[in-house]
Amino acid sequence: MPPASRDLAGRAGAPVAAAWPGGAKLALSFVVNVEEGAELSLTSGDARNEATYEAREEVVGHPDPCMESHFGYGSRVGLWRILDAFDAHGVKATFSSCGRAVAATPILAAEPHARGHEISAHGWRWESHAGMAETTERAVIAATVAAIRDATGERPVGWHTRSASSINTRRLLQEEGGFLYDSDSYDDDLPRLMPRPDGTPHVRLPYAFDTNDMRFAPGGGFVQPDDFSRYCIGAIDWLLAEGAPRMLSIGLHLRIIGRPARMPGLMAVLRDVAGREDIWVARRCDIARHWLTQETLP
Repeated sequence: MPPASRDLAGRAGAPVAAAWPGGAKLALSFVVNVEEGAELSLTSGDARNEATYEAREEVVGHPDPCMESHFGYGSRVGLWRILDAFDAHGVKATFSSCGRAVAATPILAAEPHARGHEISAHGWRWESHAGMAETTERAVIAATVAAIRDATGERPVGWHTRSASSINTRRLLQEEGGFLYDSDSYDDDLPRLMPRPDGTPHVRLPYAFDTNDMRFAPGGGFVQPDDFSRYCIGAIDWLLAEGAPRMLSIGLHLRIIGRPARMPGLMAVLRDVAGREDIWVARRCDIARHWLTQETLP
């Protein structure tokens, strides 16, 4: 049987006594994943090369300048294209940033921070934490916090692990002491609180892999830019039609949505949501802080 710690019933369809600012029905979070320079690479001292991008191929035993160049597009070109798109629509986002990417190229965090976006933590390398030793993971968290603080002057208050977290990740984030929320959760359309060991609340902000430009990857289902925009706008419309407060995350990647043929998809979503009274477009740190005023620990 599943362990008792897995809450598979949730709220059981009961309405939530909560509200978003200004009477909005939907809190919408754009999350830009910053991973360029944190992907696995022999030239960075890793044990192997990354095998996932536009094509799925792993170069074994030798450096892979092709893969490195694909990732480099995101930092050299995609970042600036995405930042300008957000500026044009007055949107603030969360840039979920790998520590090694920021340490290698500080402007990846410094420039979004200067434009008013949140810089959150996305691990040190672009890797799963499943099975990671506790001492290693604690060091990874500390190094990621330090890299972001060095680049921006502010420590991150949010965390999201690439794919699977370890069984220790959330506890280690809480023990670190400076994290308000994590996004290692995919099981709801609303945040929820859980207690830290000291009894204070820790916010779980749900993330999503479907309203996400990662589906432009081979076999992911998105090909044309309106595949992305129609899917995301469809999710927005459905949640608004339900009438109760909801949250939606839209995931982006510098090297994916930042390609010129895909940017029209992002622009279409931005045009649809900008300035609407029924949608609160917000950074994840702002959503987490607001949720602390809406829910209490059981």
